Amino acid sequence: MTIVPDKSSLTAQIAFAVEIDKLKRIIRRNLLMDGSRRENDAEHSWYAATLAMVLGEHAPPGTDIQHVIAMLLVHDLVEIDAGDTFIYDPVAVAAQAETERAAADRIFAILPAEQAARLRALWDEFEARETDEARFAKAIDRFAPILANHHTEGGTWPLFKVSAAQVREKVQIIAAGSPTLGAYARELVESSVASGHLPE
Repeated sequence: MTIVPDKSSLTAQIAFAVEIDKLKRIIRRNLLMDGSRRENDAEHSWYAATLAMVLGEHAPPGTDIQHVIAMLLVHDLVEIDAGDTFIYDPVAVAAQAETERAAADRIFAILPAEQAARLRALWDEFEARETDEARFAKAIDRFAPILANHHTEGGTWPLFKVSAAQVREKVQIIAAGSPTLGAYARELVESSVASGHLPE
């Protein structure tokens, strides 16, 4: 017996596929590691998900890395509506939660109900940071731009007048998800300070 696919479900999934393509046009602050241009959100999501796979051994024991990867692939979809919030801008950060929640309500609801609930749950879990998977995903999310800025002689840190104290605060989030990556990120920060690429 041939199972006929639900056309309305496929239509919703294709609409979602078209919508999330917009993530490619959301430009982030940090540069690519060759310094040629700024990164877009889709590139960041792919890179973070790949880093989670490669660096999974540095997650807490028992962490479900496939779950982490799924979270990282959807964590920035809300920026299609909300834009990329600069984490060192306190005014923007204060408004971030409400803006991104409204974006999540709209974007995930494009999908069929069951899929919408599953992907929205991943996003909610990432934001709440209450599981080992979410804390490790957040650690990777924060680790990637520090790594990029370190390898581009400070990258956009000087441009946006970011201080070492501000970056060290983000390192604490990395350490909460992975002590190993937190220690490594701390070394990157201190190296950047010593080389004059990140001001105290």
